[in-house]
Amino acid sequence: MTDQERQDAIERAWRDLMATARRTATEGLVVGTSGNVSVRVGPLVLVTPSGVPYDRLTPEDAVDLDGNQVLGDLAPTSELPLHLELYRNTSAGAVVHTHAVHATAVSTLVPELPPIHYMAGAMGGPVRVAAYALYGTGELAQNMLRALRERTACLLQNHGTVAYADSLDQAYDRTAQLEWMCRLWLTAASVPGHAPTLLTSSQLSEASEKLRNYGQPG
Repeated sequence: MTDQERQDAIERAWRDLMATARRTATEGLVVGTSGNVSVRVGPLVLVTPSGVPYDRLTPEDAVDLDGNQVLGDLAPTSELPLHLELYRNTSAGAVVHTHAVHATAVSTLVPELPPIHYMAGAMGGPVRVAAYALYGTGELAQNMLRALRERTACLLQNHGTVAYADSLDQAYDRTAQLEWMCRLWLTAASVPGHAPTLLTSSQLSEASEKLRNYGQPG
């Protein structure tokens, strides 16, 4: 890849990252400057900066996989350890972290989201809750990795959500689906005298296999 091709790839990735970050705010998955988004471009990780409103983002900041800043001068998100651990330990091409209301509420109630809908299959199975740790710490990042074993999304106890995928669009879609499933379970579980019907492990496995080919060919 030439220097110009590398620069073009970074600029395209930054446009996509800014659009995704703004979408999390527009669709109510974050409030203010909470949450963060990142995307990998070769050895670089483009990541939203700390404390900057999404409508003021500019395409300039990147770090390497060791967390060293190599582009821009704004401090990266305080959750950088969380993002870097995912890139070092999974096949992630993009990561979305939010403080979505319903998902965060569920994280305070159960150790994993009950299998209320087959879209849990798209995330590898029932979505686990990572044990609480202070934001921005290595402890939180390690708790997250344990919850993400054989999964592509998890809840962070009393905190929010994390989802990763090959692309920003897919990572965002998993985040939105997770918030929707949490809202669905909270709604169904709140009906007096009734308990939600949950899917069995075999039903989830069947859905997971079918979802592998979901969408348009190619």
